Amino acid sequence: MISWPLKIRGLRPIGLDIGHRSIKMIQLAFNGEQAIVHAADTIRIASGINGDVEKRRSFIVSCIKQMLARGNFQGKNVVSCLPNDKLKITSLRLAEAEMGDIEQALQKEVSHRFGLNPDRDLINFLVAGSIRQGDEIRKELILFAADDETIKQHIDMLEQARLRPVAIDTVPCALFRSFERLLRRQEDKEQTSVFIDLGSRFTTVVFGCGGEISFVKQMPLGGEKFNRAIAAKLGISIESAETLRENLRSEKSSAGTGLQASENNNSTDALTRQAVVDAISAVAEELAREISLCFRYFTVTFRGKRVDRAVFTGGEAHEDILLDVLRRQLPVEIEVAQPLKGFDMTDVKFDACKRGSLCDWAVAVGLSLKGWHTDSAERMEHVYVGQTRERRGRDDNERN
Repeated sequence: MISWPLKIRGLRPIGLDIGHRSIKMIQLAFNGEQAIVHAADTIRIASGINGDVEKRRSFIVSCIKQMLARGNFQGKNVVSCLPNDKLKITSLRLAEAEMGDIEQALQKEVSHRFGLNPDRDLINFLVAGSIRQGDEIRKELILFAADDETIKQHIDMLEQARLRPVAIDTVPCALFRSFERLLRRQEDKEQTSVFIDLGSRFTTVVFGCGGEISFVKQMPLGGEKFNRAIAAKLGISIESAETLRENLRSEKSSAGTGLQASENNNSTDALTRQAVVDAISAVAEELAREISLCFRYFTVTFRGKRVDRAVFTGGEAHEDILLDVLRRQLPVEIEVAQPLKGFDMTDVKFDACKRGSLCDWAVAVGLSLKGWHTDSAERMEHVYVGQTRERRGRDDNERN
């Protein structure tokens, strides 16, 4: 959403993904066309911290300092993204005649739809393409907006952690960017892919074709709802439900390596296991319906474009029960992402956080890649960015 000049080659800025359940930092580098993971680290956020805004903020600042001190990160430049619950996203259609006064149209939309102040808050947009509505050709826009106080607090937190923010991005743009580098073949450019980030509180859906973002949707459905459903079904706490899910995944992983579940005294009984499957499946069906609506909107809006595959990322992309439901409900090929595919990871160990594909690193990777090359996620128009930075300068002068 906000960008300042970045070096195009060599060492990239730190990509900082602050989620609800974890903090991820990664720094990439390029030696010619060879992509390298220069440094990476992650710290889990305890569930009890998220209930207190100030405690969470202090914890995040402390964790960032800790990762900087113990890791191989170089420099202080960082690209981060706004939290999903602080970002407003909607699609907007304008006639060709209205494009000449697009600023006024966007101001009216954010004021009416989100209650934001267009003279103070941040408004960005992407042109998703041209569509036919009746006998008229209109432009489909993706509108991003956030209130000024959220941006100011986010920047202040980064500076408190002794980082130098060079850009503030959004989860959808970072997610798309992390995979766009892989879509270089002509046949890839002609396909439409859907990238779906399954997080703790939100699911982010991004449709992209030909190197362009076509549609974005965020929905408040994620891993926390799975835990609440399990807790309600078994009459246990949400924390216990989360632990139970982790135990079941560990048991399945052990079984996959040839270990017998009976050798583990803490193995879950069949009735409990089935209750967990039923609870997760019910929420997964709801999520599948919401994603299906996104498919329907896209195919109706952009007639003639066919979706070829859906790529899943995020912490919940490891949930096999969810993936099984999605495979039954969605009419496309489903795969779990490998955002670090092709990267040289010789000098970095992901052992503490590795779960096969490292699919939960997609957003962090996309953040560190920002500015590496020109893509649709970089071409987001910046309405009021200069005004926002000018206002921050005035605030800094007043504090001094």
